[in-house]
Amino acid sequence: MKKQLARLIFLMIWVPLLPSWSIASDPQQKTLHDFVVQDIFGDEFDLGSLSGKKVMIVNTASRCGLTPQFEQLEALYRTYADRGFVVIGFPANNFMNQEPGTNEEILAFCQANFGVTFPMMSKISVRGDDIAPVFQWLTQKSKNGVMDAVVRWNFQKFLIDRDGKLVDVLMPRERADSERVIRWLETGE
Repeated sequence: MKKQLARLIFLMIWVPLLPSWSIASDPQQKTLHDFVVQDIFGDEFDLGSLSGKKVMIVNTASRCGLTPQFEQLEALYRTYADRGFVVIGFPANNFMNQEPGTNEEILAFCQANFGVTFPMMSKISVRGDDIAPVFQWLTQKSKNGVMDAVVRWNFQKFLIDRDGKLVDVLMPRERADSERVIRWLETGE
């Protein structure tokens, strides 16, 4: 009886403290909200500010056969922005020199040709030795806890839930406004 009482007292005192010891979660399992990146203007963009929103992250390029997807991305953003959805574009020059421009040139191109209003970030690398930390997280199961997803080409899309967790990856040729994406956006999750 004394052992049971001692165990009960121990559990009542120490169990509430366990979350502060972080033994319940893997410290390497970050969420999107743990990253701060640079926007296309060179200012810090805290991805934690997207908490509570569904996010589509896309690696973009201005001189790619898939570049017209900017139109789909913008339409999707405008349709669902008021429902807590945001598209984030990350220009990258990793594939056949299809994004050689400066941040200023990229922004001017996107606005003039596709009326892009969704947030665009500074040009980064999405694969290789110089891969940006946020794309390391997006592409490595050991960091995101969900899946490995090598960036295969420009306009690969990563879907992030309201809690900042990776939920799905769309290959570059899949439309940003595919039935799968619309279903995901229409659910309350």
